[in-house]
Amino acid sequence: MDHEPTISQDVSAKPAERKPAKGRGLGRDVVVASICGGVVALMVGASYAAVPFYNWFCRATGFNGTTQVATSAPATGPIARKISVRFDSNVAPGLPWKFEPEQSEIEVNIGQVVTVFYTVTNQAARTTSAQAAYNVAPLTVGSYFQKINCFCFTEQTMAPGEKREMPVVFYVDPSIADDHENDGLNTITLSYTFYPVKDPVVKPLASSEDGKRKGNL
Repeated sequence: MDHEPTISQDVSAKPAERKPAKGRGLGRDVVVASICGGVVALMVGASYAAVPFYNWFCRATGFNGTTQVATSAPATGPIARKISVRFDSNVAPGLPWKFEPEQSEIEVNIGQVVTVFYTVTNQAARTTSAQAAYNVAPLTVGSYFQKINCFCFTEQTMAPGEKREMPVVFYVDPSIADDHENDGLNTITLSYTFYPVKDPVVKPLASSEDGKRKGNL
C-alpha cells in the first residue's frame, strides 16, 4: 500500500521578531517638544505685543473711551452747539496724593479750546511718583475728545507736601455734530486716575514748574 508523502514541520521554529527602531520614538518626541516650545514662545511674545498694540488701537480709534491727542485748535472753529463736560478724579490705593478738579463741571461750545486745572497734593513725608490713566464717558465719544495738553502724558514726581496745579487743554471735535448717534448727547465726563510708579525716572523736582497756571489757550 502506497503511503502519501509527508512534509516534516519544525515546530520549534518561531517567526522572526521585528525590533523597534530605537531612534524613531526619540525623534518623534523631539519634534513634538519643539513644536510645543514654539507655540508657547509665540503665545508669550503675542501677550507682550498685545499691550502696546491695544494702547495704540485705543488711541487711534477712541475705543473704550480713550481720548485723542491734538496739536492745535480745530480748523473749523467753535460751533453754536454747547455741551457740558464733567471732571472726575481718583487715586489708586497706596498713593498718598490728594487729587481733585478745580471745577466739577463746565459748559463749552463744541470746538472751543478750553483750559481747566486739577490740583494735586503729595500728602506723604517722602517724594512720590505717579502717572495718570484717563478716559471719557460715554465710551463712544473718545474719538471726538481732543486733548492738546495734559499732565497724563508724563510721569509726575512730587516732593513731600508739594501741591501742584496741573492743566488740561482740550476741545470737543466739531465733527461730533455729524454723528447722529450723538444728537442727544448733553454731557461728557473726563475721568483721571493716578497710579503709583514703583521705579520712577529720576528727574529734577523743578520740572514741576511746567504745571503753573498759564491761562486759557
